[in-house]
Amino acid sequence: MGHSNISVFVPHIGCPHMCAFCNQRTITGTEKIPHADDVKRICTQAMNEVKDVSQTEIAFFGGSFTAVPREYMLELLGAAQEFIGNDKFKGIRISTRPDYISTEILDILRDNHVTAIELGAQSMSDVVLEANERGHTVQDVENAAKLIKSYGCFDLGLQMMIGLYKSNRETELETWSKIAALSPKTVRIYPVVILNGTRLGELYKSGEYKPMDFDEVVKICSYLLTEADKLGIDVIKLGLHASEVVEEQMLGGFYHPAFRELCEGRNYRSLIAEELGKHGNISDIASVVISVPKRQISKAIGQKKANIEYFKDLGVNIKIVGHEGSDKIKINEIIMRGGEKSVSYTHLRAHETGR
Repeated sequence: MGHSNISVFVPHIGCPHMCAFCNQRTITGTEKIPHADDVKRICTQAMNEVKDVSQTEIAFFGGSFTAVPREYMLELLGAAQEFIGNDKFKGIRISTRPDYISTEILDILRDNHVTAIELGAQSMSDVVLEANERGHTVQDVENAAKLIKSYGCFDLGLQMMIGLYKSNRETELETWSKIAALSPKTVRIYPVVILNGTRLGELYKSGEYKPMDFDEVVKICSYLLTEADKLGIDVIKLGLHASEVVEEQMLGGFYHPAFRELCEGRNYRSLIAEELGKHGNISDIASVVISVPKRQISKAIGQKKANIEYFKDLGVNIKIVGHEGSDKIKINEIIMRGGEKSVSYTHLRAHETGR
């Protein structure tokens, strides 16, 4: 059973100012401020519904948790305590700003069974952070991450946004390199969605902010999935969750209700193309049969059969079938344009990209 969260959304009250991209009420879909009774109600209900409480955390998301008034933060933490340990939930996960981390705050979080802290880094470029009115620096992120890890009792998570104002491909790859160097346990990658009622929205409407091409952002995120997999970093979220509210308020950007699947499908396409290239020019291949683990068939086919169509446009008919057990994907049969048949059973590395 994988990890899960019981989410309690704490709106924008904890943030010291509004970032250029943020309309928190739109993202969370709620304006209600939760209190102790709400936390207890949510947790009580979840205790009866979650299959594996030992792998579940109570998650305070939606704002900057450690920047809310101290009395309110302690109220929420206190309400959660009776639901932790002794065959109950694993602990508490919070998200916050890197400039609201200190030894005092971490002592409080540790003493109240917080087990994971996610920092909204967003970018590791000071130019991009300033342009998007984040109000903190790269050094703040690095200092906070190192302090959190020094305690030895928190899982570190980092959040990254792709396609912010004044960012580009090189900036994103530099950000990833610096995030990876901090060795987080988890990352969340959010391609920017331009929302109405934000400074970023104003810049977009005026033409001053010209977002990267959507396909370029998919390429970047696909690459980051692969790199995170190599480093053992769990990408626990890629793209905003599907939301009618976000779809109604968005002006542009990189929203797709199945964004992660787009990226996973592209990575499968690359693996297939690389292997086909070992058999000569792809243009010389008429058809191929590929076997993948059954649970990965949809990734191999791609969103709306994108991979099937991609190779079809290259003149290659691909059939994808499933198999049980092995995590390997295999090219079972290749038929060249001259009619020659090759049965290679070439083993490729299974491309597991997390949740």
